[in-house]
Amino acid sequence: MCPKGVTAYQTVNHKERILKPLIKKNGQFVESSWEEAYDLIEKNFKRLQKKHGNDAVGVFGGVSMTNEKCYLVGKYARVGLGTRFLDYNGRFCMSSAAGGLMKTLGIDRGSSLPLPEFEHTDCIFMAGSNTAECHPTMIQWLWKAKDKGAKLIVADPRETPTARVADVHLDLKPGTDSALANGLMHVIIEEGYVDTEFVKQRCNNYEELKAMVKKFTPEYTAEITGVDKEKIIKAAHIYGKSPRSIVTFCRGVEQQNKGVDNVTLYTSMALIRGQIGKFASGIATITGQGNGQGGREHGQKADALPGYRKIDNPEHVKYVAGVWGIKPEDMPKAGVSAYEMFDEIQNENIRAMHIMCSNPAVSAPNLEHIWNGLKKLEFLVVSDFFMSETAEFADVILPTTTWQRMKGRQLI
Repeated sequence: MCPKGVTAYQTVNHKERILKPLIKKNGQFVESSWEEAYDLIEKNFKRLQKKHGNDAVGVFGGVSMTNEKCYLVGKYARVGLGTRFLDYNGRFCMSSAAGGLMKTLGIDRGSSLPLPEFEHTDCIFMAGSNTAECHPTMIQWLWKAKDKGAKLIVADPRETPTARVADVHLDLKPGTDSALANGLMHVIIEEGYVDTEFVKQRCNNYEELKAMVKKFTPEYTAEITGVDKEKIIKAAHIYGKSPRSIVTFCRGVEQQNKGVDNVTLYTSMALIRGQIGKFASGIATITGQGNGQGGREHGQKADALPGYRKIDNPEHVKYVAGVWGIKPEDMPKAGVSAYEMFDEIQNENIRAMHIMCSNPAVSAPNLEHIWNGLKKLEFLVVSDFFMSETAEFADVILPTTTWQRMKGRQLI
């Protein structure tokens, strides 16, 4: 079992867990009834929206929630509050993955293959992830694959527990993933490992890619990345010869200033080998939070409706509006990204905010900017089950469930 799962029960009855709504009075939080808390939230949201418009209230969601909750957060913002200012904390972890996959595959999906197929592959290329420690329920499929003879290639600056069991550890300098991917593709192309028929039928711009990576010889790539050229050659041969292979990447690759480029190039490795759409082959971006994929698939993104429908597509808007029982013209337009919402606070376009299942006071970049924004809000509601750093700024804290299981008739 995942260590988080094993210990999850401890949060249910933890002495610091918030069990009743808290309202800040004279700088101190005081327990209140749900009715009092809801009345106060309704009063302030309506007051600010009446004075400044519906967009005066923003909703900041999270991705450690179930699909159903993520869906309801988006509906709550767009239908209940009628605001365009909605986004979520997945912006800070998986935006590069989404951008890179949209550029290469035309669709943002966490994986092109189901997880159980991992054990049947011949080669796993993993970049920027210490899966052995960070994804304990996923790593079992990698161990099964290795037991069946699969090769493991790990690109990571550190000698992590995952890297220590790799057949090749590409110990690159931080921030040089794009060069490494180009160097690997150089060898793959030079050695004739390209699936030319797949590339011809399915890919664009191959000749441009081929020209771009031509200068990334093993020697040149080694100079940039710090990886021994023999390791680069060995990794390229293993990956290039494998009938079935999987390329995986995680936050270590994506949270760089060239994160989208890294994802694009690592995905291109799979494309030139024709490894998309085959059994036990493909690409996978390993999510950072419990529901990083579902969080954006179900309508928490500023520019997207549930099911990856785009908010600037009239047909998509018409369909979702029909499901929600509103007029298409009443659907709010696209908002801004999670970080930019704090710019809107400084510009006084957002006057109040409801933050759910997220702690931007710790996890967002440029914390001084975030804290200033939280302080400037005229009214802040936070939904959480513990007193987080963000909750400290709140005017009202609403306690939430930790994990959903029915105990008699009570949700715990």
